[in-house]
Amino acid sequence: MLTAQDYAEGVTSGDRARLAQAITLIESRNPEHQKLAQDMLVHLLPRTGNALRIGISGLPGAGKSTFIDAFGTMLTAAGHKVAVLAVDPTSSRSGGSILGDKTRMPRLSVDANAFIRPSPTGGALGGVARATREAILVCEAAGFDIVLVETVGVGQSEITVGDMVDFFLVLMIAGGGDELQGIKKGLLEIADMIVVTKADGGNVARAEVTAADHQHALRIVAPASPTWTAPVVTISALENRGIDTLWQKIQQHRRLMTDSGEREAKRKSQMIRWMWSMVEDRVMTNLKSEPKVKALVPDLEDDIGAGRLTPALAAERILKAFGQ
Repeated sequence: MLTAQDYAEGVTSGDRARLAQAITLIESRNPEHQKLAQDMLVHLLPRTGNALRIGISGLPGAGKSTFIDAFGTMLTAAGHKVAVLAVDPTSSRSGGSILGDKTRMPRLSVDANAFIRPSPTGGALGGVARATREAILVCEAAGFDIVLVETVGVGQSEITVGDMVDFFLVLMIAGGGDELQGIKKGLLEIADMIVVTKADGGNVARAEVTAADHQHALRIVAPASPTWTAPVVTISALENRGIDTLWQKIQQHRRLMTDSGEREAKRKSQMIRWMWSMVEDRVMTNLKSEPKVKALVPDLEDDIGAGRLTPALAAERILKAFGQ
């Protein structure tokens, strides 16, 4: 059986098979595996934290896979090592672009300087997010200097990914009918850049109109940083146009955040919130597995459904059974 040291040495030596095994270990729900994974991470921590972490979200049809393939290939050609991870709590089969179909990234999937890893599917967001956060650390320890985290699910998964990356970009479709396409204010608040995709052929003019609409929408949202105002850019991944400009803006953001001290402060804040998130997950897991609680819950749920008991009183009884 491999030790934590074995996993760590394999990861840092650049062994791809060991890297994949290390992430599989992190994803396991087996308590022994989880303990071994944490021991491994302790060994790896000194080699983590130096990568640029970029979150990528977008509506279905926005072309996330095509964009990631073009963007990642441009980065590896410039000498970077790129890891692609996904957060997808929504599907037990194949919920998104890189989960079920790596062929949508034909260049990146065979690139020696890239590593593509789907998230575990069919799980609760908390568990998937934990595994993704720790997978980021493992990829950094393996020498990847850029980690792309794609959110395949919708809603809360976007907020979750936003809280584990340095830069969050949102892909939007040019000329998609309603120009704001139902974009939520919460998503605007965490976006560091909005990218209007498919700005090619007869769609260029529509892309410019869509970009202007999104730029206007951003004015109603207070910037998350006093140092950075989210830009809106148009790109064509198909024609490799605009992606270099997008990358220049991401690098500019990194310089500004580093110089102002915001990058370091954000990373610390993320780690502290991660700690409390893990505490909440562990407490809930222990609570739900407590025999006294498990025996009590069916009757409590029946009583609430029948209007015989309020949720607040039911919660008190659960906590009392849990020993709180």
